[in-house]
Amino acid sequence: MPPKVVVYTRAGCTFCATAEADVARICGELGHGWTAVDVDSDADLREEYGDRVPVIMIDGREHGFWRVEETRFRAALA
Repeated sequence: MPPKVVVYTRAGCTFCATAEADVARICGELGHGWTAVDVDSDADLREEYGDRVPVIMIDGREHGFWRVEETRFRAALA
């Protein structure tokens, strides 16, 4: 089963837009799907993540935040 990738993000966040583009590119190259979740759509998520977005999750575990470390991200998906 391929890893499940989720990016917690918010509208208007330039770091989020960059991270989403990086995740989309890398997951596309590797044939993995991914999902973006807007933390402002849920009060619990907004409280949990606050201004610490984007947060990249792989299989329910936090992989990183604020930016995608491409080499490490690719290794985690391999």
